Amino acid sequence: MRSNLVPMSFLAPNSDPGSDRPRDTGATTGATPAAADICRGVGRLLRAHGLASLPEVPLANGRRADLVAIATDGEIWIAEIKSSLEDFRSDNKWPEYRAFCDRLFFAVAPAFPRDVLPADTGLVVADRYGGEIVREAPQHRLAGARRKAMTLRLVHAAALRLQSVLDPEDGLA
Repeated sequence: MRSNLVPMSFLAPNSDPGSDRPRDTGATTGATPAAADICRGVGRLLRAHGLASLPEVPLANGRRADLVAIATDGEIWIAEIKSSLEDFRSDNKWPEYRAFCDRLFFAVAPAFPRDVLPADTGLVVADRYGGEIVREAPQHRLAGARRKAMTLRLVHAAALRLQSVLDPEDGLA
């Protein structure tokens, strides 16, 4: 019997099959300690609400969402983490994330000046130990095809990360 599987040995280190972009390992090496703390707290909050989350998920438009979460009913949330006012003011790409989620949140530390954040997004205040949803995000339901694509993207990124933990010497990490 012939296998349909393609040998993966041809992959360059740090790459994804079928992609010319570097492999997404979910490492938050570029994140500031403050952003990493917010991300951890938001992840804990989302888990308490029954959502599974994954940081740094690449989107089909070439952007990378700070944190993507999926509920048991398939609803997809994105949290855009802002660790400082300068971080918020220098970033104008966040509106592009709305097309890839049902709900879009900003996640900030308790001392962040909240009045500068857009009112048409949700708001989470978090530290490294947890968080609180201060303002619910309006719902913008994804079309079925986009939801399926995002769900598959999320599953694929999570599986790659799990595999790199289970086998860190596989040559792709």
